[in-house]
Amino acid sequence: MKRLACAVITSAFLGACATAPGPAGDSETPAVNNGAPGSDRYSLQQDTAPEEPRDVSQLPEPVPKKEPRSRYGNPQSYSVWGKTYQVLPQADGYVAEGKASWYGQKFHGHRTSSGESFDMYQFTAAHRSLPLPTYARVTNLDNGKSLVVRVNDRGPFHEDRIIDLSWAAAVRLGIEQSGTGRVRVEAISSQQQPEGPSSTVPTAVRAALDSPPPSAASGNASASAKTDTADAGASNGGSLFLQAGAFSDRTSAQRLQQELVNQLGVDTRIQHSEGDLFRVWIGPYESNQQRQQARETVANAGFDRPMPVSP
Repeated sequence: MKRLACAVITSAFLGACATAPGPAGDSETPAVNNGAPGSDRYSLQQDTAPEEPRDVSQLPEPVPKKEPRSRYGNPQSYSVWGKTYQVLPQADGYVAEGKASWYGQKFHGHRTSSGESFDMYQFTAAHRSLPLPTYARVTNLDNGKSLVVRVNDRGPFHEDRIIDLSWAAAVRLGIEQSGTGRVRVEAISSQQQPEGPSSTVPTAVRAALDSPPPSAASGNASASAKTDTADAGASNGGSLFLQAGAFSDRTSAQRLQQELVNQLGVDTRIQHSEGDLFRVWIGPYESNQQRQQARETVANAGFDRPMPVSP
């Protein structure tokens, strides 16, 4: 539930924030400094549920609509605690599965990365790479509950978490008590107003977790990219893979696949069956140790941390 805490207005205008993509921070006092960037903005050290919980069972879901990109929170890239993150040029086609967390009382009333005030009683969320704002459907994979949220903040910056939900959204999805939950996040397409021509190279969508650039592992010329492989486990005698992303369209999957090959020289393939997502797999690997080492290499190269999978 840790949030992206500090914000630098100058960096926002420049389009790349040194520590946080947002407007100038709040000035509430008293404050607590726990060593995190901008943590002295908050009067509470630990995040909690609301002091006065409200019934959100009848609260209407956000209705997706076209909105211009936020003035803040949308640089091409930004860094938090030494890790660099890329903001996607568009949300269309984004689908990811992973762990969700939530945030509440500590951040209530403070500015989000988009400049809006955080309201824990509304169905909002924070995401590391989706454009702000983006509407997304979040589904709890354990109980089937589903909810539309409006993404207007950056985070979470914890390993193995892909989205930070507002307290209200966590309650509606049934993960407030556990603190985290397994979810699927699906961007609702075409809600963003075009900003006009851009020279930004599109950033591929990834489906898992944190990190920054590498030093080695950049030049394996024997890497290959394979598509729609049915017998993914048989190749090279291994049956252990990493899933770097899952997409509703082939083009986005191919974009990520090519980035992985170009930057890391890893063997990749797109796993797909009729009616399913296009899943970008890395591997195969002969052992769990080999797979874990590859997982760290991918994460340290600035890609989201891939998920271990098997056919």
